[in-house]
Amino acid sequence: MKLDTAISDYNLHSIAQQAQRAEALGYDGLWTSETQHDPFLPLAIAATATSRIQLGTAIAVAFPRSPMLLAYTAWDLQKACAGRFILGLGSQVKAHNQRRFSVPFESPAPKLREIVLALRAIWDCWQNNTKLNFQGEFYKFDLMTPFFQPEPIEHPRIPVYIAAVNQLMCKIAGEVCDGIHVHPLHTAKYLREYVHPAVAEGLALSGRTRGAVEFVTSTFAILGESEAERSRNEAAVRQQIAFYASTRTYEPVLATHGWEGLLPELHAQSLRGDWAGMASLITDEMLDAFALSGNVASLGHKLRERYGDLLDRTALYTPYPVVIPEDDARALIAGADCGHERRGS
Repeated sequence: MKLDTAISDYNLHSIAQQAQRAEALGYDGLWTSETQHDPFLPLAIAATATSRIQLGTAIAVAFPRSPMLLAYTAWDLQKACAGRFILGLGSQVKAHNQRRFSVPFESPAPKLREIVLALRAIWDCWQNNTKLNFQGEFYKFDLMTPFFQPEPIEHPRIPVYIAAVNQLMCKIAGEVCDGIHVHPLHTAKYLREYVHPAVAEGLALSGRTRGAVEFVTSTFAILGESEAERSRNEAAVRQQIAFYASTRTYEPVLATHGWEGLLPELHAQSLRGDWAGMASLITDEMLDAFALSGNVASLGHKLRERYGDLLDRTALYTPYPVVIPEDDARALIAGADCGHERRGS
C-alpha cells in the first residue's frame, strides 16, 4: 500500500515547502481537493518544486469545467512534473452543481464517463496529431487547429481517476478509468462487498484486470499519544462522519452494514443545525468501522491490517489540527509498508 498526504495550507506561498517536505519524508503522493480553493494552482507550484512524489487532484469537480479546459490544464501539469500528475475528477452532488456552480446536473455517471473518453480523444489528437472527432451525447469536439494544439509531451498517458460511491460510478471507474477515489466515508466491508464487485464488472467490460485500476482513499484517523488526546480528536471524527452520513448520496455505505435507517434522522438534524446531536448518533461500532485509532507509529500497521489488498493507496484524514513530527511520519510510512525501499530510506 502507498501512503499519501494532502495539501494542508492553500496559501500559494507555502506550497513549495509543503510539497518538498512531503517528498523528503517519503510520501508517495500529494493530493489537493476542491473545497475552498482551486485544486490545480497548488500543483503547478508543487510540480516544479519536487522530482519524485506523485501529484493529483482528489478531486476536481468535473461538470463546471469543459473537458477541453481540463485537458489543457492536465497536459501542462503532466509536462511540468515529468509524468507524475494524476487527474482526479468527481461529479459532486446535484445541489452544488446547480446552486453553487450554476451548471446543469444530468445523468452524472454517463456524463463523467464521457468526459474521460473525451479527454483521451483530445490528448491523442495533441500527441499523435490524429483528427479530433469526438461525438458524444453530452460533448462534441471536432475542431483543433495547429494554433491551439499543444506540442507532444514525454508522458502523454495521463492517469484519470474518478470519485465513486454508487455501483454505476464504480463500474464506470473499472471500465474506462485508471483509478477510483473511494470516499473517506467507507469501511472495509463496503470496499469488499460493494465497491470491488462493481469495479470488477467494469473491468470485465473493458477486458482489463484488477491491476489496471488503483483504489485510492483517505482514512479517518483518531491520533493521539494518550487516551485523553485521542478522546478529544475522536469527537471531531464523529462529527465529520455524521456530516457525511447525513447525505443521501452515501446511503450505499451505510446500507452495507444495515445502518441506512440512520440517514433520515441525521439529515433532519443537519437541517436543524444540530451538529452535536448528529455526532451523538454515531455509535462506537460505527466509529470503529469508519476510523482507525492509535498513536502515529501504530497507524501504519493498522492500515495494512485493515485494508490488505482492498486499497492500493490511502492518506490519513484528520478533521482536527495536527502536525505529525518527521520521525513519526517516517514510522507511519514504514509501518504501512508503503514501498519505502523505492525512496532509498
